[in-house]
Amino acid sequence: MISPNDIAVRDGGPALYRPPPRDLLRVPLLGRLLRSRHGRLLGQIPLLLVALLLIYDGFTGSPIAPQNLATVSVWVHYRGLVMLALLFVGNLFCMSCPFTIPRTVALRLSRGGRRWPRALRNKWLAVAAFVGFLLLYEWLDLWAGPALTAWVIIGYFAAAFLLEALFAESPFCKYVCPLGTFNFVASTVSPTQITVRDHDVCRTCPGKECVNGAPDVLGCGTELFPPTLRSNLDCVLCLDCARACPYDNVALAVRVPGRELLESAWPRRWDLSFLVLVFAFAGLSNAFGMVPPFYDWQLWLSAALGITNELVLLLITFGLLNLALPAALGLGAASLSRALSGRAEALRITFSRFVPAFAPLGVAVWLAHYGFHFATGALAIVPVTQMFLNDHGLGWLGTEPNWQLGPLLPGGWVLPLQTIIVLAGFAGSLMVGNRIGRRDFDAPAPAVRAFLPWLVMLAGLAAAALGTFNLPMEMRGTIFPGG
Repeated sequence: MISPNDIAVRDGGPALYRPPPRDLLRVPLLGRLLRSRHGRLLGQIPLLLVALLLIYDGFTGSPIAPQNLATVSVWVHYRGLVMLALLFVGNLFCMSCPFTIPRTVALRLSRGGRRWPRALRNKWLAVAAFVGFLLLYEWLDLWAGPALTAWVIIGYFAAAFLLEALFAESPFCKYVCPLGTFNFVASTVSPTQITVRDHDVCRTCPGKECVNGAPDVLGCGTELFPPTLRSNLDCVLCLDCARACPYDNVALAVRVPGRELLESAWPRRWDLSFLVLVFAFAGLSNAFGMVPPFYDWQLWLSAALGITNELVLLLITFGLLNLALPAALGLGAASLSRALSGRAEALRITFSRFVPAFAPLGVAVWLAHYGFHFATGALAIVPVTQMFLNDHGLGWLGTEPNWQLGPLLPGGWVLPLQTIIVLAGFAGSLMVGNRIGRRDFDAPAPAVRAFLPWLVMLAGLAAAALGTFNLPMEMRGTIFPGG
């Protein structure tokens, strides 16, 4: 049994209460659908069927990546669509995640489960899993391997089930899953968030069913107490809290996108702050891994160190770009910011103050990158599906594959759109940084001085992203029209 006092202390105390002006759970039909006992399954079942289809085609279909549903759907469509969902609605993938469908079975097997080790109740393991997944993607060429992509999907099902069966607090979602880690950080700029309608109802609620659950109704898997929620960083948007609440007091509020980045209650934690930096820098390095200078760097590194093993070279490169570089620049910016502001405070406080400003730019870089692949290959799903149907004797449902299909937008539109997206993200980061400075400092001068080192980092990241997107990029997972 989880005590709300324990949750409040662990999450940093209760959030400032603001009654939600717009609640999606109050929208006719939509609200009833989302709150219904099997509301989450309406999203999970279709994605489960898709996952099973991708596993099947990954193992039995064409070994050529641009002609296989597994690789095209996962590495072209999923990534583009998840970014659009996060930007315009919220964490829809985690809400509909098929990997958590066996959760009830796992919970019964675990009989409550042991507590996740205290030393791992942070985001350090999530950072490692996130960077590790990006490394494996590049090393194993997952985008080019239908069977490997199928194994990745199976691995997600197995890991989610195993950790759910062994531990409480849904540790796979909260502390391990690379997809969830990505979605959590990106959803800080989403326009929706779980909250409550009346804070007093939660204060006097005896059972706290939103967390502890009720008969035949699960409580929050990640053990979040809605009245104390001030961030999307651990919320999978499953709405189990809304289904379990006996007072219908949970709300899915529409908010100003990115509002939580400006909250004074943003956690002053090394792990969360470093996660946001890694998220932003990994967006750039992931795109950089698909342009010619990346391969030139790998060749130079190989010659300089006398190393020919690709995995070792990638470990060095990804360690430098995704871990060492953000750590060194972040700590340097924090030290300089503290000195310029004249404040005698812990470096952890200074480090975590302006890090939320990197979220908008990070989301923009990922959106510009994944948007490129989606815009240049979204329609490829049509001939790939036609090929799948023909291979299984269902050609009468369609026609011969039209491999001319692929781009969703004219090629000349892509780079201008990427430029606009990155500049918009940079502008959003500047706004967040400026607001944080005005909030935490009494006068404009020290606020500007404190933000200056972070501004240089943001400008450098934005410039590097624009430079990368101006280079020729690999068309991974798709075929050029007519190819």
